[in-house]
This record gives sequence, structure tokens and C-alpha cells, in this order.
Amino acid sequence: MMADGSRPKSPEPARAPPDGPLAPAFPGGGTASLALSERVAARFFQLCAVLAALAAIAVAATLGSEAVLFFTEVSPVRFFSELAWTPLAEEPRFGVLPLIAATAQITAGAAVVAFPLGLLTAIYAEYYADPRVAGLLTVAVTVLAAVPTVVYGYVALNFVTPALRNIWPSIEAYNGISACLVVGVMILPTVALLSRGALKAVSPSLTDAGLALGASSARVLVRVVLPAASRGIAAALALALARAAGETMIVTLAAGNQARLTWSPLEGIRTLTAYIAQASMGDAASGTLEYRAFFAVAAVLFAITYAVNALGRWLAGGRR
Repeated sequence: MMADGSRPKSPEPARAPPDGPLAPAFPGGGTASLALSERVAARFFQLCAVLAALAAIAVAATLGSEAVLFFTEVSPVRFFSELAWTPLAEEPRFGVLPLIAATAQITAGAAVVAFPLGLLTAIYAEYYADPRVAGLLTVAVTVLAAVPTVVYGYVALNFVTPALRNIWPSIEAYNGISACLVVGVMILPTVALLSRGALKAVSPSLTDAGLALGASSARVLVRVVLPAASRGIAAALALALARAAGETMIVTLAAGNQARLTWSPLEGIRTLTAYIAQASMGDAASGTLEYRAFFAVAAVLFAITYAVNALGRWLAGGRR
């Protein structure tokens, strides 16, 4: 009984949903128009997928056909074993090892710079920083990702190399260490942002269980969180390495165009991408062996970056 003597109304039973599809949220959005829009969207998405696949097939076919013609004149054993790359000399030599070694040097040096800085940035932003500071840090890292690579190359040539010469006066004007440092800064956002995403994916119950057992925050981070996010962090590193291996402008401006087999970071080197950029200037006539060497080198770079990207996708898929 209520205060005025009336009985309270019994709640109405919940209505069962009507049979068939629910009514549209917008007027005029009936079942027929909904089905038509779904079919149009499906066809559009299918067309986009087909165009992407055709573009990939066209690139692979172009590289493959020209590379096959190149290897009909140059032995693959000679291509991968000779130590000199002079395709425009009177007696051309097509040893791609100096280019591969230079690419590996830049990629490894960039990883040494980007991986610890990027991972520590992700850990700080996710677990230690104030939310406002973490937001500002994310914005700053994103700004680094938006800087054009040609600007990075200019900075490496005109600021990083002169600063390094104050430490090593014997360093060459074009050198590997300057390119390694700047390429590392360029891929740092990839490592930091993807690693933070991997850390976010770790279940909070794992950290709560570790803290409940009496472990310190640092111990839980090292022994629980990082192992749980290791596949995602490894995927971030793999994708960053693929980007470093395919970088062109920074290594062209900072590392130079000297195709020689050296592991000294103080000397100038030429990477696969730097040679491709130089060969695209049109120095070699179409249809010549020197022209086809461009596609052979591009095929090698394509295989390397595809393999590293495939490794990153596999690691990311395993994490999920």
C-alpha cells in the first residue's frame, strides 16, 4: 500500500522482440534498402581487395621478370658472392654483398638506438607517467613519426655529422653512424607506440596477482608484464626493422654512395635503397644489363623487407 491508500502498479512484463529483423533506427531505412547498401558495400570492399592484390602481383611480376633476365647473364653465385659492386665500370662487377652488408649495418644500428628508447618510453607512458604527461608524450612521439624522412636526412648531414666530428675528427663526411642514429630516431615511434599497445593488451589480472603475492612493481613488470607482452614487442621491433631496411632518403643523404664492404660506422657506405635511388636517375639505358641490375637489387630488397614484415605479422598474430 502507498501513502494515499492505492496499490502500487505491478511492473509490465518485458515485451519479446518481434520476429524478423529489428526496425531500422532511421526513417526510410527498411529491409530492402538495408540489403542493397550491404551488397554495394560488399562489392566496393571486394573491388578494393582485388585492386590491392593486382597491384602487388604487378610489382612482383615486374621485379621477377627483369631479375630473371638479369640472372640469365649474371650467375646468382657471382651476384651473391663477389665483393665489389661497380655496374657502370668498363668491366662491371655485380657483387651485391657490400649493399646487403651496408643495409644490415644501418638496420642493426637503428635497432640499437630505437629499441631500448622506444620500449622504455612505452613502459613509462603506460605504467609510470601521469595520464596528462602520458598524453603529451604520445603526441610528441607521434610528431616524430610525422617528420618527412628528407628532413631527417638533412638533419643527419648538417647537424649530426658535424657534432660527431667533434668526437671523432677522422669521421668521413658521409658515414654510417650518423645514418644509424637518425634512422633509429625515425623508427622510434613505431617501436614505442606498438610496444605500448602490446603492454596494454596484458591482462590486469596478471599484474594484480603478482602484486598480491608481494612482488614489487618493478619485479612484476620484468617477470610478468614483459614476458606476457614479448610477442607483441618483438612484432613491433620486426616492423620497425622492416621500415629501417627500406629507408632511402636518410641513408642517401647521410651514408653516401660508396659501395664498399666495411663494418666501420665512420666510413661512407651504400645501401640497397641508396643504389636504387641512384639507379633511378636514368644513368643506365633501358634493356641493358646495368638497367636490369636495378631490378635484381630491388628484388633482393623486396625479399628482405617482405620476410621481416611476415615475421612481424606472425608474431603479432601469435600474440592475439
